[in-house]
Parts: sequence; structure tokens; C-alpha cells
Amino acid sequence: MSNTANLVKNIVTQKKYKEKYHWTDYFSYFYLFLGVFLMFGPIIWLGLSSVKTLAGIQEYPPTILPLSQIQVEVDGYEKPLSLYNVTLEDGSTAELAEIKRVGITSKMVDPKDTEKKYKIPIDKREKIREFSVQWDNYLDPLRKYNFLLYFKNSIFVTVIATIITLIINSMAAYALSIYEFRGKNIALVFVIGTLLIPLTIILVPVFYVIANFGMINSLWGVILPGAATPTGVFLLRQYMLTLPRELIEAARMDHASEWAIYWRIVLPLSIPAIAVLAIFSIMWRWNDFLWPLIVLSKSEVYTLQIALNAFHGELTSQWNYVLAMTMVTLLPIALIFTYLQKFITTGIASTGIK
Repeated sequence: MSNTANLVKNIVTQKKYKEKYHWTDYFSYFYLFLGVFLMFGPIIWLGLSSVKTLAGIQEYPPTILPLSQIQVEVDGYEKPLSLYNVTLEDGSTAELAEIKRVGITSKMVDPKDTEKKYKIPIDKREKIREFSVQWDNYLDPLRKYNFLLYFKNSIFVTVIATIITLIINSMAAYALSIYEFRGKNIALVFVIGTLLIPLTIILVPVFYVIANFGMINSLWGVILPGAATPTGVFLLRQYMLTLPRELIEAARMDHASEWAIYWRIVLPLSIPAIAVLAIFSIMWRWNDFLWPLIVLSKSEVYTLQIALNAFHGELTSQWNYVLAMTMVTLLPIALIFTYLQKFITTGIASTGIK
């Protein structure tokens, strides 16, 4: 009896719930699913394409799943031949292997009876495919192209640059928010003003400075020029302005040095904003392409982004390796962002940035 009552209750509840739907609800769900598809569709396509063969990536029309054409060994032929499902002149179908294609005609042979050869129009044949995952797209670059070294270089640049960025930017933000000195507002104007200067304008001067210091083809030449970012200084400054001034004044009354106030009070309280800046810095440095491309020309100091560019030749591009290594470069950023995303909302909301 209780089961029947629960069933009736569920039906009534569902009916009432359905009556609450409005056309705006359906539009909202459609808009939501469309946004999710536009955001994650390219990533899903990238993941599936990264395990395709090079021929599978270049064929048209493309397939979503990693399907590869079946190839068979045929007596009298050195290389495996591609297998097709062919419609013959009498209307029957047969599985034939392609010897070669000449224009709109394909010369084919029966794998079971090599004496039988055919000339088939290309519109009368259909590829025979099978689901095939090409893990060699990930393994070959690691074995043949020293991608582990490029991966280590990227990790070194990202970690060291992020640490230096956090130290310099947090000190500058402390000076512009808490420490009192003459010309403080003028210094702030100059820092914010640098946000308006495009990167392309300062590329040549910065390159000239790096060259004079002998940092060409050095990972330090990639790390140091972007150590202090006005965006990071402004973000941390806005957060530090929200810290209780009573704590700072109490520490100064106890004769605490400015370094002690910065290190023991301000820095621990600014962890949410520092975490946000760390995430941004990791993404900036890991995905940086233009500046490493200018500074680095020796393959042993390449980062991942520059190494990916090396797969593009003048005549051909190894797209299977490019897509696979692109997935490898995306995974660390995706994992870090997923783990630390809670700090982004908290930190940015506390800085007052909109």
C-alpha cells in the first residue's frame, strides 16, 4: 500500500513540477548546454583527435571517433594495402584492397585471390574502418624528440618565475598599500600606467637588455623580464587595502620592523590573493610562446610551446604529434586550475576587481 501511495505522490509531484516550466526555462537550459558545448567541445575533439592516425586527422569528412582504415597483407606486395568495401558492376559487394589510385579510378585486387584485379570508380568504394587508439602519438615524441627535456624546461621556467613574481609583486603591493613614503601615489600611477603599454612595444628594448646581459638561449632570459607584473601588483595591493589597519598599527607600536609586518602579518593574511596571482602566473608562464620564441633558438633549452612549433615544417606538419603533445601541455594547467579554482573566486572578490 505504501509503495502505491509513493508512486501516486511521485506522479503528482512530477506533474506539478512540469507545470512550473516556462519557455524561458527551456531557453535557459538550451543556452546552458550550448555554452558547455562551445567550451568543452573543442577540448573533447582535441582529445579524440590526439589518438588518431595522421591520415585519420587529415581525411575529409572528418570522423569524431578515432577510426582507422583496415590494412591487409597481400601476397606479392611489400606494404600493407588499404581495404575497401566495393560495389561491383553486377551490383554485388566485395572487400578489395587498393593497389593505387589513378585520377577517379582505383586499381584494386582481391586479397584472397590476387589474380583477380579490378578498376573501380572511387565513388563506388567505401573505407572499411575499425576503432583504433594510437598511443604512439604520445609515446613517440617522448622517445624520439626529447619531449621530457622540454617538459622539464617548462616546469623550471613556470615554478621559478612564479616564485619570483610572487615575492616581487607582494613586496611592491605592500609598499603601495601599507608602507608610507613620499611619492607613493606617483609610483602607483606609474605602475598602473604600464598596464596600458602593449607588449610588442617593449619587445625590442627588453631583448636588447637581455642580450647585453648574455641571457640569450638561457631559461633565465625567459624568466626574469616578466618577474614583476603590474597586474599582479595591482591585484595584491587592492587586497592588502582590505586588511585591518589595527593589526598593522599594533605591530608598529610593538616596534616591529616593516619586514616583520610584511612577512608575519600581511603575507599570511594575503594568501587568497597570492593564490590567485600564483594561478595566473602559472598559466601565463606555462602557455607563453612569443617571448621564448624570441629568446631561445637552441633546441636543448626549448619549452613545450616552442617544441610544439617545431613539428610544423615548410611542406608537412605532424598533426598527430602536435595534438597529442597539446593535450599533454593542457593537463597540468587543467589539474592546477581545478584544484585551486576556489581561491580565484575568493581572492578576486576580496580585491574589489570586477
